[in-house]
Amino acid sequence: MTVFRMSEAAELLGVSVDTVRRWIDAGRLTAGRDEQGHRVIDGVDLAAFVRAQAGDPERRVEESSARNRLRGIVTAVVKDAVMAQVDIQAGPFRVVSLMSREAVDELDLKVGSVAVAVIKSTTVVVEKPTANTGSRGRTGS
Repeated sequence: MTVFRMSEAAELLGVSVDTVRRWIDAGRLTAGRDEQGHRVIDGVDLAAFVRAQAGDPERRVEESSARNRLRGIVTAVVKDAVMAQVDIQAGPFRVVSLMSREAVDELDLKVGSVAVAVIKSTTVVVEKPTANTGSRGRTGS
C-alpha cells in the first residue's frame, strides 16, 4: 500500500502542511501513524479525499465534455499582433496556453487574474516517478 507523509500530501495537493494537519484534526482526512510515530495518509484515502473536494464536474460546467480543470492565477501574458501566450500557476503546476490575442483580450486575462485551464486531450502520458525524479509515494505493508 502507498502511504504519504503530511508534507508529501501537502505538496501533491498544493497546500501547506498546516492545512493537511487541520484537515486530519477535524476528521476530514484520515491518517495513521508509521513506525516512527509520524502521521501518514493512505494513498487510497488521499485519492478519495481529493475526489470529494473536487465535487461533481458535471454540475460545475454543464456544457463541456472536458473534465480536467486547473484553477490558478495568471503569472504571465505575452501578446503579439495575432497570438498570445498565457502562463497559469495552478497549485504546484505551471500551465502554458497558446491562444489568439483576441481570446486573451475578450477574457481580459492579465497577470494576477484568476483563470481556469481546461484541458482536453486525446493523448495523456502518465509516468510513475522514480527515485531520481522526486518520487513522493512510499510503498509499505
